[in-house]
Amino acid sequence: MKTAKDEVRELLEGLPDDASLEDIQYHIYVQQKDAMREGRALTHQEVVRRMSRWLEK
Repeated sequence: MKTAKDEVRELLEGLPDDASLEDIQYHIYVQQKDAMREGRALTHQEVVRRMSRWLEK
C-alpha cells in the first residue's frame, strides 16, 4: 500500500517542472475527490466521530 508521501511524489513527478503551487493544490484536490468517490478516504463526519473518541480520554 502506498503512503501519502508516495502518492504525492508520483503526482509531482507527473507534473511539468514549471507547475505552480496552485496547479499542485488542484491536482491534490482532484486526487482527494477521486479517493472519496472510490471509498478510499474518510468523510468529514467519520473524522469528527473518531476524533471525539480521542478527545474524550
